[in-house]
Amino acid sequence: MTAPDSGLSAVLLQLAQFGERVALLDEREARDFRGVENTLAKMSGTLANLKTAVDGQAEVLRSLDGLGESVTLLAAQVRDLLPPPDDEPARGYTPRRSVHWWSIKDGERQAAVTHLAAWVEQVYRPYYGHLAAMLGACWAEHPLCLVQLDWLSELHSVLYFQPKRSASLLSAQAEFGTRIVPAVSEQFRAETSRCSHRTSSAAAYSSPWAGAR
Repeated sequence: MTAPDSGLSAVLLQLAQFGERVALLDEREARDFRGVENTLAKMSGTLANLKTAVDGQAEVLRSLDGLGESVTLLAAQVRDLLPPPDDEPARGYTPRRSVHWWSIKDGERQAAVTHLAAWVEQVYRPYYGHLAAMLGACWAEHPLCLVQLDWLSELHSVLYFQPKRSASLLSAQAEFGTRIVPAVSEQFRAETSRCSHRTSSAAAYSSPWAGAR
């Protein structure tokens, strides 16, 4: 019986060794599987972060939608506020230089008064009714009237000699007619209604109004 027992022992030994190999293989495959699982988990986290970044970029791109048109519109508005370059034709009306009434000489003063008188007779009196009637005929003798008419006439030209009328320009025209002109006209009335100047007519200054250059 020794020979069969020896053969059985050999078989059992081989089966034990084979079982150990299978166990080692299972353990190695389990390690490999856990490694793959960990790698996939890391990749999943990376993909989630990438998706978040992409979604964020998409949100940024959506926020930029229409930005080009807004920048173009803003640039046009800023350009309209700036004086044109020397080699570019004037856009609309360009205001005249401020008159320094306190320092100009007699000839310059006469020319400035003549310009204002033309505006008074061609624009202010014909189109502003009872408001213009508050301006006394001796206004040219009153420094307050000269100073106020200087910017009033220029502001009128700025508002009404533009190539196009926008909503903001229309609002400014309404402000000019309903608030500014009445307020200044009342100043004219207070200044010229009780003065001792000799009555004179502003129409005596016959030079044409130079507003629509």
